[in-house]
Amino acid sequence: MPDGITLSARVWRPVCDMRVPAIIEALPYRKRDGTAARDAGTHTQFVQSGYVCLRIDLRGNGESDGLFDDEYSPQELNDIYAAIAWIADQDWCTGSVGIMGISWGGFNGLQVAAMQPPALKAVITCCSTVDRYADDIHYKGGCLLGANIAWAATAMSWFSTPPDPMLMGNSWRTMWLDRLRATPNLIDTWMRHPNRDDYWRHGSVCEDYSRINAAVLAIGGWHDGYRNTPSNLLAGLSSPVKAIMGPWNHKYPHLGMPEPKIDFVTEALRWWNHWLKGADTGVANDPAYRAYVMDSIGPAKSYDHRPGKWVGLDGLSSPEIEPWTLHLAGASLSETATDTRRSVQTDTRCGEGSGQYFPFGFGPGELPDDQQDDDERSMCFDTTPLSAAKALLGAPTLNVRVQSKTPRAQIAVRLSDVHPDGTATLISHGFLNLRHRTSFEFPQDLEPDVVYDVAVVLDQCAYAVPAGHRLRIAISPSYWPFIWPEAVATVLTVTGGTLGLSVLQTGAAAYTGFTPARPHTPNPVTQKTTGPERQEWSVENGTHTLLIEADHGLSVDETHGLESSSSMREVWQIDEGDPASARCAIEWVHGMGRDDWQITTRCKMTLRGDVSQFFVTGELTAFEDETEVFVRSFTETVPR
Repeated sequence: MPDGITLSARVWRPVCDMRVPAIIEALPYRKRDGTAARDAGTHTQFVQSGYVCLRIDLRGNGESDGLFDDEYSPQELNDIYAAIAWIADQDWCTGSVGIMGISWGGFNGLQVAAMQPPALKAVITCCSTVDRYADDIHYKGGCLLGANIAWAATAMSWFSTPPDPMLMGNSWRTMWLDRLRATPNLIDTWMRHPNRDDYWRHGSVCEDYSRINAAVLAIGGWHDGYRNTPSNLLAGLSSPVKAIMGPWNHKYPHLGMPEPKIDFVTEALRWWNHWLKGADTGVANDPAYRAYVMDSIGPAKSYDHRPGKWVGLDGLSSPEIEPWTLHLAGASLSETATDTRRSVQTDTRCGEGSGQYFPFGFGPGELPDDQQDDDERSMCFDTTPLSAAKALLGAPTLNVRVQSKTPRAQIAVRLSDVHPDGTATLISHGFLNLRHRTSFEFPQDLEPDVVYDVAVVLDQCAYAVPAGHRLRIAISPSYWPFIWPEAVATVLTVTGGTLGLSVLQTGAAAYTGFTPARPHTPNPVTQKTTGPERQEWSVENGTHTLLIEADHGLSVDETHGLESSSSMREVWQIDEGDPASARCAIEWVHGMGRDDWQITTRCKMTLRGDVSQFFVTGELTAFEDETEVFVRSFTETVPR
């Protein structure tokens, strides 16, 4: 790096004398153990098609020098920019570089592309965002996500682990202790920026889409928290862009669940070969938007397979998509407007069927459950049973006239498929902190009992509702633990509104160009043990508790013998009728070792609040063998 820091990378190179293009993936998740198995399924296959592949550890992670400071910081993006220039200048590279990644790597790939490195020609971004405030794991609709603290604890745990002594020699311990001392308390930073200020604008490529010149392939999954990026990039970019949305969770599409998976490696090579080698692979003629329209299926906390069909469209403004407007009419969703005046009060149990924001396999039963219990605690508007099937595709929008009894209030909106037996499958949801009704940068308190016209945009969806089923909009002023509740209970009164939907026409072109995922490259990582997983709600003395536990077991990389283990425990609690009582405690344990060298780190974090403040505590402890070598505690008070 320009400042003398050395970044560590694993490099795969083809055995040849020719210069070839390069593909990079830059992450904090430790190439040595964290992503080794996944890397074997992509980079080892790309290199066989004539690419140099580099999986780079970000500064302060894995075997890279320096200290980590924050996600997507200027330091991180400048490092990747410099790495691209270094790669392009090597005598084994043609000077053309592509960047790929999922989640963190999907984010920084877009952000670096906006910096316009001369050598960067193509991007593949999966499960990412264009707006760090609107569509990341911290805030949604201006509401604090419960996942914000869960992610802070997860990240601190990952960043607390040392480099591998096999590579770093005796310097590993000094590097590790320096990292532990410098590990940032990210939860404090994130919670001190509750509005869309300069902190979140940094790295949000939606601020100026024209900054991206590279060709972008955007991929997402309907069971992931990041559902909106492919459509946003289609609408915003002027550079070449294609989008794919499948039924997957927070995984690459050859690894994700539920089925059907697709052959991501072949699809990626079509992209790389066209934009990095100039080959005619047909990507220019691919539909702009390839989306998997999921068939109706009963609610479940996990699925092995989602039936449905692939469609190929010119974009979200395709003539094959037509608008459909329904009115909030009494207790109904109707094509005819009638008077409505209905109220709903805060119920601290609403949200128990929400599922996880971030389904990516770190815990059991991560998807939304049957919505009936949450619907009973909400204000619901139903259609009559549909006389003909409707395939929804796009972002539903609820324009609603609403008033609140309190100056601060939230509105949670869910769209569900109600089956003839009464069960309800969540299709999409959206949230709005009503103080952000006109601006996410400058919140304004509500005047109690004054009616406001607000718009709640729900997440993108693609879902076929059969004839005989009903559509339901459910409105509530809380949705714990998915979003953190306002401290004071309220009553929302709705006096009317419309639901805007987009319906895919029956003649929409089917897409058959994908092939099933190919068999994996032999995995260098062996799972030695697996542990128990559970997720369950309980109630005792009026306190409702969600317990999530997952022991990921012990694995070993057979190529170098490094052992890795991790486990997590989350406890979410709220006292019935008291939204200010919401609290959580999270613990992550990471282990790694080889022979007589064993390391363990333990990260604990808690969040609770009162009517005016949040209280955050944390503790990071590190052990060498069984001896404690480091401990750090912190306590923060953050205004609400």
